[in-house]
Amino acid sequence: MTPKLVAGIEPPYYTAVFTSVRPDAPEGYAETSVRMQEIVREVPGFLGYESARTPGGIGITVAYFRDLEALDKWRLDTEHQAAKRYGREHWYDSYSVHIGKVERSYGFERE
Repeated sequence: MTPKLVAGIEPPYYTAVFTSVRPDAPEGYAETSVRMQEIVREVPGFLGYESARTPGGIGITVAYFRDLEALDKWRLDTEHQAAKRYGREHWYDSYSVHIGKVERSYGFERE
């Protein structure tokens, strides 16, 4: 199965790029990740996400939002804030977040 990428979003839109280092499969992480995916999908203006992790523990998730209001709604969600606190205390060795405005976007897909 070929993974599907988020494509066809008309700019401008915003990205939240979350890069992290954590051990493989820490306790409770998978369940929390599923719950965060459920919550973010309910945010008006959420457009999708892509995520990848290396066997060595480096992960990158890029989430796409129509506008800064949608991104702020996600950032300020109380369950999301609690998960971030827990992650800092228990899961992550380090992480960084980068917010960007996309002004041009294009892609390719083999048929």
